[in-house]
Amino acid sequence: MFRLFLVASVFLLISGCSTYKPKQVDNICSIFLGEIDWYKSAKSAQKRWGTPMHISMAIMKQESTFRAKVRPKRPTFFFIPLPRKSSAYGYAQAQNPAWNDYRKDTGNWSHDRDDFGDAINFIGWYANKSNKRLGVSKWDAYQQYLAYHEGWGGYARGSFKKKPNLIKVANKVKRQAAVYGGQLKGCKSKLDEKSKGWFFW
Repeated sequence: MFRLFLVASVFLLISGCSTYKPKQVDNICSIFLGEIDWYKSAKSAQKRWGTPMHISMAIMKQESTFRAKVRPKRPTFFFIPLPRKSSAYGYAQAQNPAWNDYRKDTGNWSHDRDDFGDAINFIGWYANKSNKRLGVSKWDAYQQYLAYHEGWGGYARGSFKKKPNLIKVANKVKRQAAVYGGQLKGCKSKLDEKSKGWFFW
């Protein structure tokens, strides 16, 4: 009986992780305390790529609002569905070419865009590449988002300069990153303590 209970508990724990949807997306402490595995993944990505987690999380919030399977809306013509204009998918809204480059560069062939850990790792990798290829600081949420949205080639050409709405969004990401960074300072010790084990009281 105890063994059956233990198996059921582990199953429920894993199931809960896969369907987690943050309720307070403007509060990074609430997000991570609601699912500590997300914090572990974000912390791991930060350690690997040097991209601050509050910046990666701000980019992810803008791209998908932390929804796992979101895609761009499919246009219609007289109620007939047309092909999507973008292959963006998942938490990071990574497009097929960039995602394939990421998997090839890192060897993470089994990674999925609708897995939070894989998606936050992708954003960290992308920001690291933007730093190396374009000289964009990993701590500059504004410029990092522009490079993320426009791609390295588009950013280098200054394509964002002709997109005032995108400039507004990049400033929004910058503000959100600052908020997340401030919140994280107040709950990091609690998150670190909770992440040491399965249970935290």
